[in-house]
Amino acid sequence: MSSGRNLDKKQDLFDQRLEEMGVRIKDADQLKVREDVFDEVTLLALYKLVHKKWISVIGGSISTGKEANVFYGERDSTPIAIKIYRIRTANFTTMSSYITGDRRFSHVKKAKKELIFAWTRKEFSNLVRARDAGITVPEPIVWDRNLLIMSFLGENEVPYPQLRNVSLEDPAETYSQVIDCIDRLYKKAELVHADMSEFNILYHDKPYFIDMGQSVTRDHPRALPFLMRDIKNINRFFKNRCDVLDDVELFHTVTGLNTAEP
Repeated sequence: MSSGRNLDKKQDLFDQRLEEMGVRIKDADQLKVREDVFDEVTLLALYKLVHKKWISVIGGSISTGKEANVFYGERDSTPIAIKIYRIRTANFTTMSSYITGDRRFSHVKKAKKELIFAWTRKEFSNLVRARDAGITVPEPIVWDRNLLIMSFLGENEVPYPQLRNVSLEDPAETYSQVIDCIDRLYKKAELVHADMSEFNILYHDKPYFIDMGQSVTRDHPRALPFLMRDIKNINRFFKNRCDVLDDVELFHTVTGLNTAEP
């Protein structure tokens, strides 16, 4: 019983702090307090973004990933997605492998907090590059510390479903759209997604590509193996739904290389 009362007290204090910041809480029952998410660093970032009028409402959880939580929010009645990278429980080793070798972040210190701040900035930068290349991604709005604000991909506060949960009317057309994204991401944005799968693609009228924190530039030392992994993941998902291109052939088409599989 005492642990339950303590949790209720913690929730009340958390709600009070948010309200003091000027944030209206939507669906309070869904916004469960989590110390690994809403720590002091996150609350400071949240306070700054609220103070600058980037957030007016925070609602329930949209998704919980390996490294981050995403919450529904609003800015002046416009839906937004609030992505919070967890400082206490994020996988430092995994994140380091994607940062190391990225010339944009060669100056980043190895301390965990600084790495996660860099990771947040990296996702923002990757989304900007992808958007500018004409790829359908969440519109990057602003970031601070471990918190990233993006446009909300969904309707009536419900996010678009992951590709794996969609019954596609024309799988071949969707496959073509995804392959075009991989190609355009590499050639125009000069990026490799590095974690593309049916889990990181949302679908509505077309595919929308998300979770680009780990995406690397073409000159990253592991860019080509990451690209091949993306291709294999997409071909694995679509192979029982439509005809797919050969992994190596597709790799050569995207990169312009004519080598054996990396």
